[in-house]
This record gives sequence, structure tokens and C-alpha cells, in this order.
Amino acid sequence: MLATLLQNNTSIDESVKATHILVLLPKLEKLPSKINLPGEYTLKALLLRREIPLCQISELPVCANLQNGALCAWAMVDLNKSIFEQHTYVRKALHLLLEEGPAQIHLSVHGNAHQKELLAKLAVYVSWINGAVLPVRKLKSDRKPLESIILHGYEDPNHFLALHAQAEGNLLARGLTGLPPNELTPKTYREQIEKLAINENWKYEEYDLPALRKLGAGAFIAVAQGSDSEDAAIVHLQRNNGKNTTKKVALVGKGICFDTGGHNLKPARFMHGMHEDMNGSAVALGVLLAATRADLPINIDCWLAIAQNHISPRAYKQNDVITALNGTTIEIIHTDAEGRLVLADTLTLAGKQKPDLIIDFATLTGSLITALGSRYSGIFSNREHLIQKALAVGKSCGERVCAFPMDADYETELESKIADIKQCLLDSDFDHILAARFLNRFVNDVPWLHMDLSACNHKGGLGAVGTDITGFGVAWAIAFLQKFLTS
Repeated sequence: MLATLLQNNTSIDESVKATHILVLLPKLEKLPSKINLPGEYTLKALLLRREIPLCQISELPVCANLQNGALCAWAMVDLNKSIFEQHTYVRKALHLLLEEGPAQIHLSVHGNAHQKELLAKLAVYVSWINGAVLPVRKLKSDRKPLESIILHGYEDPNHFLALHAQAEGNLLARGLTGLPPNELTPKTYREQIEKLAINENWKYEEYDLPALRKLGAGAFIAVAQGSDSEDAAIVHLQRNNGKNTTKKVALVGKGICFDTGGHNLKPARFMHGMHEDMNGSAVALGVLLAATRADLPINIDCWLAIAQNHISPRAYKQNDVITALNGTTIEIIHTDAEGRLVLADTLTLAGKQKPDLIIDFATLTGSLITALGSRYSGIFSNREHLIQKALAVGKSCGERVCAFPMDADYETELESKIADIKQCLLDSDFDHILAARFLNRFVNDVPWLHMDLSACNHKGGLGAVGTDITGFGVAWAIAFLQKFLTS
């Protein structure tokens, strides 16, 4: 649950019983004579004691206790910096207060009308994102969730609806991703999704293993057959916005609830954390939820490839040759490259509905983390104009992406002597590119964007998000869909 937001257009009054206050200003060289700043005397005394100029707060926010005992943090946002930098800065300022686990935070924004609007959006969104608490299984949690946010200095009853929806989607993606694998099995995951579909009025459909065998989805089956119980499935959710729109987007997510690597077993240090290999599906779900709550005028098909990659006598092996749903035969090279297999058949199903655009999300390759680290995610597309839009959106929303090539000549590396294509190479520094070329075989030339989620987990948080699990992709996708609707 996100904190309740209350707004008023006036400055915070001294009579207000506030225990935690975040004051946001635009970058200034000195304070205006008439600003009515909360804790102004304390701030000036603090700067004098530290012998630092006011403008230095724009690099590092400061906090102190006021005379009434309230903890107040002052932050000066440089609105000329990137949205990512602004999100990061405001998050660090807010963290000074959230460390105490308050039930309520007061936000006080200052500047001209436009500056107040920008600062209010930053402060409220970052407070929603970080005020919520992810599921933990401790006897006593580290802190309680933020219950309410009181905004002073700006008021607009409709201005924060889209940001609230976006924060809800991000929280759903992070909450699901963090669940332990003994709780989030393919079976329990599907049950949670069905409950969510009923609540949000989405049409729910699933292709279980018997149905997928009849269809001939050999790529998905190859991965799923190694698990003890046949609880894997491709889940299909449909959101019809009920408005006069002809645009339809397909969201596809990789949902491997745990990835052992299969017969090519991962070492312990690389297997730890593989319950997060379903993050792509969680992001797709988060985008669908955010689009629904924001009431975007677009129809969405959401396809989730939900399975586990286990080792067993039935598990698929190196040198197997399998046949995907679209008839392509695939030579198996490495059983730990299972993500591209479950996505292959899922993309085929998505493409059959002839959407205007397919976007898939997946924690797909380690080589992309080697290439980018975990501060950016990588994007690939079969349309150049989509790449340009994706990059622009990444800059405008604070979730940064980097584009990679996927020219046709890369595919010579995947030529097989016994099948239509190899799954991958045994050792490749550019496996992220080969994976994208492989997936391109299954989208049937529908306009397509593939996001390899190297930024799904970043130690200490990333941008607006303060947890290691970032929910990266939700904010980007909502901003992209908004741009897509106007193009």
C-alpha cells in the first residue's frame, strides 16, 4: 500500500504538529528575504557552523532537529540536471527522514509556480516509492511503511494520479521479485496473478503444459519439463480499456521462478538470487497494473512465461534438438540459456494476435551486466525509430537505457549443422546481442522492443528507488506507452 497524500497550497504552519519535514527548494545562491522556510533559523545556524555556502546543499542535503524536536531535512534540487540525478538526490534527502521510520512526512516545496510543480512531483513520487516496505519474513521488520504524506505549497487533485499508478506498478514488480522461491512457485505465482486479474477486471487465460504440448510449444516445454510438478504455464492477461482506441500493445515477461541452470548447473555464487529470474514477468505485470490504474487509452495483452529451470532425469540437455511453436528447430547448446527458449514460444503467441507493438522484459543475459553494469538496462529493436524513442524516454523518466546493435550478420554465429538455429554459443562476450537475434526469429516482423534488465537489482538502490530490487522498466514503459499513444 502507498501512503495517503494530502495537499494544501499554503506553506507549512508552525502550529502544525510535524515530526518529519522535507523542505525542497530550487538551486539558489541565497535565500530570498520573504520565503517562510520551515526551520530557516536552524538551517542558517547549521550552514554557519559547517562553514558551507547555501548552494552546496544542492550537492548534499542536510538535516537537523528543530527547536520543537521535529527532524527537518533541507534539499536544493538543481532542476537543470537529468531526471535520474534529481530522483537520486531527492531519494537521499528523504532517506535522512525515513531512517527513523516515521508514519507521516510533511513535504514543503518552494520557488515559483513552475518550480513548485516540478519539486512536488519529485518529492511525492519518491516518497511513495520509498515509503512503502517490501515483504520480509523477519519477526520484527526494520521499519514500518509510511502511512501519509502531507504536501505544502502546491495543490492539484489530479496532478498525481499518473504518478500514483506508476508507483503502484513499481511496488508490485519489486514485491513479487523479492518473494522467496519456496513461496513464489509457478503454481502460487499463477494463483496470485489470477486474483490480481479478477481485482483489476483483466481477462485471465493460461496455457498449461498439456495445452502447450498440443500446440507444439517445444521450446517452452523443454525448459519446463525438468521440474517436479507440471505447474508451468504461459499466462495471458487482456486489458481492454473500453474506449475508442484501435492501438494494442503486447507485453511479454520472462517468469523463471528459480533458475538452477539445469544440467549446466550454476555455481553457488551465481545461483544465489536466482529467485529474481522472474523479474521480467513482474515488470510486465507492474506495467499492466500502472496502465490500468492510470486509465491509459490503450488495449494491452500481457503474456507471462512462468516456469522453473531445474535439473532432473527429464530436464533438457545439451545437443537436444527441439521444435518451437513457430516450427523453428533449435539445437540446445547450454541449458542455462533457458530464458530465450521460454520467450520464443511466448513471443510467437503474442505475435499471432497482431499487436501494434511487442515489448518484452527479461533478466536474460549475464553478458549485458558485464557490458553495462547495473545502472542501465539494454534495449534492442527491429525498428530504428523505436530505439530512438526508447532512448529519449529513458532520459525523460529517469530509467536509463542503452541501445545495442543486432545486425543480421551476427546471426552467422548461431548457424547450426543439424537445426535451423543454435540456441546460443558456449562462450560469448556478446551473448546479449545473440539472444536478441535469436528472439527476433519469433516476433514475425511485428514492431518489437526487447529490454534486457541488467538494472533489475542495484546495490543501494537506483534513481528514485532506494531498495536493491529496483522495479526498473515500469516507469520507462509507462512513459514509452504515453509517447507511443501520441505518435
